[in-house]
Amino acid sequence: MMFSNKLTELMRSLGISQAKLHELTGIGKSSISQYLAGKNEPSEARKRAIAVALGVQEDYFNEFEPIAKIQHNSTYNLPVKVAAKLMGKSKEWVMQGLRDGVFPWGYAVKLTDWSYFISSVKFTECTGIQIPAV
Repeated sequence: MMFSNKLTELMRSLGISQAKLHELTGIGKSSISQYLAGKNEPSEARKRAIAVALGVQEDYFNEFEPIAKIQHNSTYNLPVKVAAKLMGKSKEWVMQGLRDGVFPWGYAVKLTDWSYFISSVKFTECTGIQIPAV
């Protein structure tokens, strides 16, 4: 599968826009647009940086097909503030844990500022805490 197709599929699965990918990676919006259109392909180093920013293995965009495919489901990004409240912890405590990589249900990425992702499904699976319906 071509890089542009894999990137498009991954972004769609994660619900990430071109603007968000720019924010997470610092890559120019025009470059991202060209990658998605298949007009240009990034260097191997940039492919790894994109993969890390999107929370997949560094070699995700290599020629082989991944063993597991991302499936569309009801997973969404649980806000840090909500996760902290459900756990009875401070927002800062949760953010630090995500930055330190100690929680199996989320991660943090730093470019200029920190961005946080908490998988709603993994959060419930790992903590046993049900997320109230909104």
